[in-house]
Amino acid sequence: MRAVWNGIVLAEAPRTVRVEGNHYFPPESVHTEYFAKSRTKTLCPWKGLASYYNLTSDRGGELDVAWYYPHPSPLARRIKNHVAFYPDVRIEGEPEPRPGGGLWARLFGRTS
Repeated sequence: MRAVWNGIVLAEAPRTVRVEGNHYFPPESVHTEYFAKSRTKTLCPWKGLASYYNLTSDRGGELDVAWYYPHPSPLARRIKNHVAFYPDVRIEGEPEPRPGGGLWARLFGRTS
């Protein structure tokens, strides 16, 4: 999975966490050299307080292009510090299968 803006790969990971239609990239997969912390904060009723990143590059920039939850609610703990992007950033690729084939393989003995 890749997050791409204006030809720049902003994040790349074998898989993301998908919540409410958004791909949340693990923090270690994000190319932080393209980001500066924003002062913007928003509150989601179930995920908690979101922080934002501004995009800065030699190809331009955008304000508040990505967000993350540094201290999410217990319900959203699996996306702690994971980064999601607004639609100006294109998400490419298909997630790699999870080891062991996932729930389908465990339930039915299949790997595809």
